[in-house]
Amino acid sequence: MTELRHETREVFNQSTPFEDVDLFMTDRPLVDAVAANGGKDAIAELSEFGRHWGSAAMAQRGRLANENTPKLKLFDSRGYRRDEVEFHPAYHELMAHSAHAGIHNSTWNEKGEAAGGASEVLRAAKFFIAAQVETGHLCPITMTRAAVGALSTDPALRAKVMPVLGKRSYDPAFAPWWDKRGMTMGMGMTEKQGGTDVRANITRAVRDGDAYRITGHKWFMSAPMCDAFLVLAQAEGGLTCFFMPRFAPDGSINGIHFQRLKDKLGNRSNASSEVEFDNAYALRLGEEGRGIPTIIQMVSLTRQDCATASAGLMRSGLAHALHHARQRSVFQKHLADQPLMKSVLADMALHVETSTALVMRLCRSFDRAPSDKAEAAYMRLLTPVVKYWTCKSAPGFLYEAMECMGGNGYVEEGILARHYRESPVNAIWEGSGNVMCLDVLRALSREGEAAITVLLDLAALTRDLPGAAEAVAFIAKTFREPDVERVARRAVEKLALVAATAALNEISPKHAELFAVTRLAEDHGSMYGAVDLADADIRGLLDRALPA
Repeated sequence: MTELRHETREVFNQSTPFEDVDLFMTDRPLVDAVAANGGKDAIAELSEFGRHWGSAAMAQRGRLANENTPKLKLFDSRGYRRDEVEFHPAYHELMAHSAHAGIHNSTWNEKGEAAGGASEVLRAAKFFIAAQVETGHLCPITMTRAAVGALSTDPALRAKVMPVLGKRSYDPAFAPWWDKRGMTMGMGMTEKQGGTDVRANITRAVRDGDAYRITGHKWFMSAPMCDAFLVLAQAEGGLTCFFMPRFAPDGSINGIHFQRLKDKLGNRSNASSEVEFDNAYALRLGEEGRGIPTIIQMVSLTRQDCATASAGLMRSGLAHALHHARQRSVFQKHLADQPLMKSVLADMALHVETSTALVMRLCRSFDRAPSDKAEAAYMRLLTPVVKYWTCKSAPGFLYEAMECMGGNGYVEEGILARHYRESPVNAIWEGSGNVMCLDVLRALSREGEAAITVLLDLAALTRDLPGAAEAVAFIAKTFREPDVERVARRAVEKLALVAATAALNEISPKHAELFAVTRLAEDHGSMYGAVDLADADIRGLLDRALPA
């Protein structure tokens, strides 16, 4: 009798890992968006960064940092309160690599002033790439960079902090910030009873000489391992912003008592905490009663990073799905050559290319706002718009990318399940979708003339594209409605689509027209691939997304 053997351990028709690639140069839309927005002289630097972060070693660090989550150590072995957060070494390695690349401080000079040039665009490109590998550790990175904006209200304090914060070093030691090789900063705004409504905060600040003592709590304290925090508390003159270090000036541990770490859906490598302040030492930042205007300078920068990270996550989802589909065979064809899958991937590639163009255009406005009123107006109006659309797009997009990979996309051994769990936080953090829409309405009411100029510029940039004029007319009509808040989401989303079309039109007019046809001239289907791309250069679109 003939013996039948079946080698179940033989592996075939599986895609190779998407590792040891240049995450910059393999992303033609990103390369072109950086160049179009002022960063063409940094291509070599960004390619080196892309190769390093695209390595198998960095992918391994990202996996380990998420599988070995932070742990809160309230006391030492002798019973002294410490409130330390312990991390896996991979997390510290990721932080060190990001700090070495200047992602936490390269948009500022040694004095804490805007670095100028294309520093925002170049840093955003690195942030976009790093997000594809491990997003959780970027929370303290983005807050550290953004905190300098709020520190500008106190030049003397900023001058003390910048010699440490301005270093491209990461120092995980639990020690006073002034004794360290580098430092990170976090933020505590929201409380149990108020959440987004920070004016409902009840944490109190009492003057103590030149400093203040703060007693109260925060429901979310972002990145509790940081060396100092920007905190909102009620002083005699109203809600005020404070600089609260982990250590008091005499070197003792400050009265910052962490209650527990949040058990989050995603963002698992990063620690978020509930905290109580027990007579904690802090320095006032800005005037009493001006807490929101002070800290909003930080928030606008973190919102920019929320959008950039979401675009990066979608880019990673597309790259992994496309890489897999080109190697996986089904029904005697590569998956990427099957008509339905080709339409899905092309539609996804168009979305990512447009998102990339939009976030880089937004970063250009941050670069130029200090000296250009038009760019400053673009920045103020479009930051919440871009955050709204990009961040809310990401979860659905990453679900589609997972489906492209089938079961392999759903299991935790792959990166897409982590990306999917990670993606909702950017839409929630630093203002939910409704808050972003209200911010747009606020910008329109406070700076109506400047906002109208931005809309007119977008209309001019998209004038000859299908559906653009009708979209602009819809936006203008809706924003004039007496009960505009009720329909603000529709207008903000449409504004995002017009801004995205305009941004892409500066880089790739052919693809801007395709985006306009499928998103402005007609309603895009609720699922990717539910559009007719028969006349499009699908191969060219996909090769721009990831060279074959």
